[in-house]
Amino acid sequence: MSNNTNPSTTGHKSQDVSDMNILWNKIRKEVNTSEPKVKKDGKQKKKKLVNMYSTPTMVFSVIGNSDSFVPRPWPTTLFQTALIEAAKSGGETWILFRKNDEGLSNVIRNAYQHYEAMEFGKKQKDIGDPDRHIKLINIAGKEGNQSNTLTEVECKTMKTLIEKKDVNIDETIIEDKDPEIYEINIGDDEIQMLKFEEFISKQEVDFFSPKMNIKMPVPLAIIVCEGDLQTIDHISQALQKNIPVIIMKGSGKAADLVLDFIRSGEKIRKKASILFGIQFDKKRYEDLVGEFDLDHDDPLMLSNIVGETVVSCWSTESIYANDAIKHDSKKQQESIQNTSTNSNGLNLQENGHALKGFSLTWKLLQKNSICPDEAILNQSLQELKRESRPYVLNPKYSTPTSLPLYFYFVYQLLQESKRLEECGPILLLEALKANRCDYVRVLLAKGVSFRKVDLPELYGQTVSCQDCKEKDDCLHMEWILNQIQKEQTKNLFKKYRKMTEKKDKTEEKGEQWIENVDKMQKLSKSVAEAAKELCCRILKYEKSKESTETSTISDILLWAIFANRKELAEICWLRCGNHLLTGLLCSAILKKLSKKASNVKEQLLSNDLEQHSKMFEQRCIALMDSMYNENTKHAIEMMDDEAVVWGIHSSPLTFAYENFMYDIVAHTCSQKNMNKQWYNNLAPDLKPFFLSAFKEKKKFLTAPLTKYLFNYMMFFTMLVMYSAFVLTSISTRYYVQDIARVFEYYVYFWGAGDFIEELISCFGCLEAQGRSHRSYYSRMKRYLYDFWNVVDLLSYILLIAALFVRHFYIDETFTIARRMFALSLLVMYLRFLEVFLIHRKLGPTLIMIKEMLKDLLGFLSIAVFLVLGVGIYYHANLWPDHQSIWSGDWTNWRIWTIIYYPYWQLYGELNLDYLDGSKPDFEEDKCTNITSEWESDTSKERCPQEDWTVQAVAAFYLLFSNLLLVNLVIAMFSYTFERVQENSEKLWRFERYTVINDYDWRIPSPINLVFLPYRFFCCPTRENCCLHKCQTRCNEKKTKKKKEKKLKDLAFRRNLQKIIALRNHNRI
Repeated sequence: MSNNTNPSTTGHKSQDVSDMNILWNKIRKEVNTSEPKVKKDGKQKKKKLVNMYSTPTMVFSVIGNSDSFVPRPWPTTLFQTALIEAAKSGGETWILFRKNDEGLSNVIRNAYQHYEAMEFGKKQKDIGDPDRHIKLINIAGKEGNQSNTLTEVECKTMKTLIEKKDVNIDETIIEDKDPEIYEINIGDDEIQMLKFEEFISKQEVDFFSPKMNIKMPVPLAIIVCEGDLQTIDHISQALQKNIPVIIMKGSGKAADLVLDFIRSGEKIRKKASILFGIQFDKKRYEDLVGEFDLDHDDPLMLSNIVGETVVSCWSTESIYANDAIKHDSKKQQESIQNTSTNSNGLNLQENGHALKGFSLTWKLLQKNSICPDEAILNQSLQELKRESRPYVLNPKYSTPTSLPLYFYFVYQLLQESKRLEECGPILLLEALKANRCDYVRVLLAKGVSFRKVDLPELYGQTVSCQDCKEKDDCLHMEWILNQIQKEQTKNLFKKYRKMTEKKDKTEEKGEQWIENVDKMQKLSKSVAEAAKELCCRILKYEKSKESTETSTISDILLWAIFANRKELAEICWLRCGNHLLTGLLCSAILKKLSKKASNVKEQLLSNDLEQHSKMFEQRCIALMDSMYNENTKHAIEMMDDEAVVWGIHSSPLTFAYENFMYDIVAHTCSQKNMNKQWYNNLAPDLKPFFLSAFKEKKKFLTAPLTKYLFNYMMFFTMLVMYSAFVLTSISTRYYVQDIARVFEYYVYFWGAGDFIEELISCFGCLEAQGRSHRSYYSRMKRYLYDFWNVVDLLSYILLIAALFVRHFYIDETFTIARRMFALSLLVMYLRFLEVFLIHRKLGPTLIMIKEMLKDLLGFLSIAVFLVLGVGIYYHANLWPDHQSIWSGDWTNWRIWTIIYYPYWQLYGELNLDYLDGSKPDFEEDKCTNITSEWESDTSKERCPQEDWTVQAVAAFYLLFSNLLLVNLVIAMFSYTFERVQENSEKLWRFERYTVINDYDWRIPSPINLVFLPYRFFCCPTRENCCLHKCQTRCNEKKTKKKKEKKLKDLAFRRNLQKIIALRNHNRI
């Protein structure tokens, strides 16, 4: 069969292609050439070329300008957001449109103007700047770039109008400032535009690298908004030429009509013939048409719709050569075998691996007749990396064909060439940076492992703040981490940044950059260690020298936490070990970072981090629930399983308690574990527990409950003796009685023993090895955070002060010593209230009192300034020009008079007879108006003067204080009561663990003084103590079996955690 072609038609087509090629190259050159910049010394830099003839990775052609039909409003703002977000995710994107005075043209320009404002701020970036990844091209404009600056004549006109006040300068600047648009004219009619679109769709972009000669068509999609009959004709011809079309549903006019035709078919065909006098073709193009609903779809979904439509278009298009299509399946197989070895000697079937030949990627390979080996493929994948910050897609709307499309093709290529495991790490790195959760999940499932050497790049291009760098006003994650630990943040980001800058300078000089493998490995190790150090510093833990982490998945998880990638963090968490402890660490780190962000008023970031923290806590609670239902025994024991995660050595229950995770501590698993510890594995009920004292004496005597009861019995005995001593025997005359000496010295011995126990509790000297690995400063801070510990400390300070006053400041009456001892005893009685903390009913009541004291302190901080202000007004007007404010003994200072009256007025003691100067005592020579008398004798009262303004101020003060402030504090108490009552069980369980954990190792005072040397030298609570070593040597077989059983149980529990975590979330 011969093909008869018209020479004139062929020549015309060739001329069109030649013209389009000239336009194509012209645009590519000019939109990728940056204007020269002026240096500080006045010299101009050279033009910075990104890549003079670089091809875009995505092209959007927006059509639909129309002035016909009845206009109707449509959601233009949502369209603008969707267009820019889709363009961002497309990489280097061109947006083609026709600039005119119609509505759609203005919508597109406004969208691009918003993009410039959000992306560059006040910076001026020309069209060819390498940071400008989206180019807006007007195909119906002037030749070349259009300058947005005002001419000299326009400036003079503007100045005149402003001087005459005929124009508002702010409005003028906003209206006249156009975005940076590239202008070129390809023709006024739709045919020329359609030809240009067809030409672009047939252009090819080097998919991997120019060396491999593997190309793919330039992704192009026509986006339709509104439109008229020309738009319908444009869509029809585009579909015939196999160009994908995305229709904005809800924009009205022709766009909605075309969608109705695709859905309804025959009805719309009749309707179109009636309305417009046209007849639709019966051929349907559903696969080439994408639909975006402006009324219901999320703006981030547009990139997904574009990707699916483009891939669907390419899949339906025949891209085989004509002669290749005619072969049957047998000859096609021969063709595959013949092309398995190319001119460069690259073997397609090396190591028995052969391509399947069914995917779109395979068609591209067939077209280019080449297949890469592992070395070239790795090199080519490296060239896909971009130093610019990747635009993050929302995983909620991402699918395998969502933009950027190179993920789709790289995965198919590696899948069919059976090289996912060898070459996949680079694709995994890019998927992590671009937040492509779908590819990350699949690649990890396929056995692709993350290379630790890529960790610096991952942090440098995602968590690092590229724009702010060294600026002090940056409030992003890098800056927040820098405030926590400057040195480790420098290791995490700045070393990689410096290396990247050196690489850029080397490549700018035209030299080849050679990576030092040893340096990269050291850098990656440094980055991993810096991230763990930051983790320890955030949570105030000392870094453990032990390490149980061998997989790089934990490094990716920690990165996902710092980068706040929610879905990636979940994927990595499901694949790591020690799910419960790791999840609690993630929650605690995110909570601390949230507080840090809140402190610098970065509220949006703070809320996002807090939400992420709650997600991990809920995952841990769900894991504990399922574990408890599945295997109760191991779920309880799991709470004490120690492990090292990111350098932090702890167990789940201990870590949750130290980081105030109330829901975790109050969980059934935790409470069962506490009961086991509280009753020392005896019956968890008081009656059978006390009966076990005869059967299992050792367990009964060493149980925390027994020690708790005995401790408070000794405490109560001490209070009785202390009270008798304070009431009867402070003075020397009665001190000679022997019983008084016994009482006093018993109090001293008890206080010394109890103080030693509190020091052990504060610094953890004798606690079990895995209880806590926090620094001493952190432990002391955590200790002082507890209200009851502060009361304990205050009682010791007062007791020691009373002791020194009694024995080193001796007077006849011992008045000061008696006061000190009485005050110390008062605080001791307050301490004794802690015994009721373990009670289910009285415990929440004590918690309420403690929380209300916080409210009261807040109220006092306000009241103190009010009292001082009013008191000074009273004093200044009742006793004017009083000179001896600080004269005499401290008890006679005038400051007490200043605060006396307004303070007692808070409680309703008005003292009006003093305020108006009419108190009868003044007439009985109890005060004086003679200046020399009250100045020389500060104990003598000065008579007040009458002043009506004092009573007026007092009236307003009483109104404000008694009606407003007092009722305000009552309302605060009511709110605190409701809050504590609502969470009373949770708070009580948390406080209960404090007691249980304390009495696990505590010995009641003063008996502990006897066992003190043994406890410090032998450390019986720790596994490596001398007692345990002796037991191990005496019973080696028994100890070995016990250890093996413990390890097996631990491995079983960790595996059970993994199974249940996967079952709960089903993410792998």
